[in-house]
Amino acid sequence: MEIDTPDRKKSNFSSLATSSNSPNGSISRGGSSNSKGDIKKLVIKNFKAKPTLPENYQENTWQKLKEAVIAIQTSTPITYCLEELYQAVENMCSHKMDSQLYVNLTGLAESHVKSNIRPFLAERVDKLLYLKKVNECWQSHCQQMIMIRSIFLYLDRTYVLQNPTVHSIWDLGLELFRDHIATNATVQSRTVEGILMLIEKERNGETVDRTLLKSLLRMFSDLQIYKEAFENKFLVATKQLYQAEGQRKMQELDVPEYLKHVDKRLTEENERLLHYLDQCTKLQLIFTVERQLLAEHITGILQKGLDQLLEENRISDLTLLYSLFSRVKNGTLELVTSYNAYIKTKGKTLVIDPEKDKTMVQDLLDFKDKMDNIVVTCFERNEKFSHSLREAFEFFINQRTNKPAELIAKYVDMKLRAGNKEATEEELEQILDKIMVLFRFIHGKDVFEAFYKKDLAKRLLVGKSASVDAEKSMLSKLKQECGGGFTSKLEGMFKDMELSKDINIAFRQHIEGNANSKDLILFHSIGIDMTVNILTMGYWPTYPVMEVTMPPQLVEYQNVFTKFYLAKHSGRKLQWQATLGHCVLKARFDQGPKDLQVSLFQSLVLLLFNDCDEMTLEEILQATNIEDGELRRTLQSLACGKARVLTKIPKSREVEDHDKFKFNNEFTAKLFRIKINSIQMKETNEEQKATEERVYQDRQYQIDAAVVRIMKMRKTLSHNLLISELYKQLSFPVKPADLKKRIESLIDRDYMERDKDNQNQYNYVA
Repeated sequence: MEIDTPDRKKSNFSSLATSSNSPNGSISRGGSSNSKGDIKKLVIKNFKAKPTLPENYQENTWQKLKEAVIAIQTSTPITYCLEELYQAVENMCSHKMDSQLYVNLTGLAESHVKSNIRPFLAERVDKLLYLKKVNECWQSHCQQMIMIRSIFLYLDRTYVLQNPTVHSIWDLGLELFRDHIATNATVQSRTVEGILMLIEKERNGETVDRTLLKSLLRMFSDLQIYKEAFENKFLVATKQLYQAEGQRKMQELDVPEYLKHVDKRLTEENERLLHYLDQCTKLQLIFTVERQLLAEHITGILQKGLDQLLEENRISDLTLLYSLFSRVKNGTLELVTSYNAYIKTKGKTLVIDPEKDKTMVQDLLDFKDKMDNIVVTCFERNEKFSHSLREAFEFFINQRTNKPAELIAKYVDMKLRAGNKEATEEELEQILDKIMVLFRFIHGKDVFEAFYKKDLAKRLLVGKSASVDAEKSMLSKLKQECGGGFTSKLEGMFKDMELSKDINIAFRQHIEGNANSKDLILFHSIGIDMTVNILTMGYWPTYPVMEVTMPPQLVEYQNVFTKFYLAKHSGRKLQWQATLGHCVLKARFDQGPKDLQVSLFQSLVLLLFNDCDEMTLEEILQATNIEDGELRRTLQSLACGKARVLTKIPKSREVEDHDKFKFNNEFTAKLFRIKINSIQMKETNEEQKATEERVYQDRQYQIDAAVVRIMKMRKTLSHNLLISELYKQLSFPVKPADLKKRIESLIDRDYMERDKDNQNQYNYVA
């Protein structure tokens, strides 16, 4: 098609020929006119003749392209300009020669790749050298295909895209290299063997060429033969290596060193994944290492080293152990089981041995702190370990019936006593919180209550409580844990102490208010300041009634107070309890006066020496009427303790029947006020047995009440169902034989009876 203008010119847009008959046509533009307002006229006409290609154009052009490809493959200079070659490919594609061009290029590339395999089929050479040659061949092939593709880019973007079954030039190059070199049995086998050899060397601590490994493994990935050619064999080799290594190292190394070795191996394998292995290998590789070094040895690791790590509190090693075991199936579960077993075994040694009773509670608290710290620091607060810890403590602390509960109560008593200066209020509160944790584990909480109640009574009555706030804090903790029924009597004890203060104030006001009364005259003549604690019998522990001979002044004071109290509270009865009374006596020694803080029994003994210088045990016993065992303890505290205000003849640790006692005028002490009444706070064997017996009796009553309550509701019940119901209702541990005894007792007392037709069934008797 032609365009006519006044001045016609022809310009050729194709480099195929110099003829004016261009297939693209020509454009002529009219000359410019000088006259203003002239209009240009554009006329378009068809070519007079159809454009044609030169003769042998396809053969000549291909020859030119072939020479360029061969030059690239042989690394020699290309004689043609790349732009010219690109234009040639474009022209051939435009004239429907693209199919043949692709076939020719494929054949040329294939023949070159085939020729490259010969050096790799020669006799065996050094593995490292062989790998380098393979890598050079691969790198060279890739560079060549990039150059060839840049020339044949137009073919790649037209013909290849229009034909989905045809590979792109880059993929063609990969396919040819894969089919003729990479998948060749000899080449592949030698290459993989070489790669595995290098990896094994690196695993053994040698330095290898990671860049070479990365290039070769990338080659396998690009050729899509990574899994079948390399990965499977690599994983088998990995399994064999670590299987043997795991068995060997478990024999050679201690558990901490073995764990560090495993961690090091896992780090190394992750580095290999980072540097040269394909990421698709990661899951199977790490799984293989974990299985051979950890999963296969879980039991061995735990049996060989866990107890030692826990015993020595090896925080960093335990953290690593948990981290590694979390990676394998059932690892955490096995660790929890072994952790639980260790706590039970260790805890049992703390509880069972009577020789460790003195330190049992502190040891338990320290052990609990240690295990808690391990759960928090090493086991990432895993709830399974926390639950296992609680279950293990509850198990072993109840292996010894009643004793832990008793000792925990006594430990609380020690901490709440006055004179305990080892803890501030905040620290004491923390200690009480920790004690409550142990308290929760105890099944026989009634034993704790009995001993706690007895010790609390002493602290309140003897004035040995360190802090009322701390006492009430402990009481509120117990109430929150066990309910109001558990602490009602304890709260009643505090109420009695408060009421007693008010009564004593009212008594003094009563005396002072009657200026001319006999009571006031007596009060002043006696010269004694007495404080009375009024105790409600049901709230406080039961104390044995001990009738002792009191000094006349005290007896007169008691009578005045009794008269005052009963006048205000008619119908009540007062029973004076001397056991827990305490006094302050003013004593004069050669060195000077002292205040002696003593028990009532100690004061009764000391007051005797105002009238005589020396007395025998028998004489003191008759004068005071104190029970023989209690008197011996009292004399021992006065004559054989740290503050020896009496002298015993002869000198010895024990008080014998014929011993004599004298007032020790030569007694010296740095302090003005001497505390000798600590004997009151000490628990005697009789007191302990009495408390245990009281707990036993209370349990009998609770069992009886529970049986009657169940039978009254159910009317008829089999033996097994009754026992089952009792276990649900009773809050303390009890044996089936003990339950059977109580059932028999209730049958004897006609609360229930055996069924006449079925001896294993009980009927309630209304």
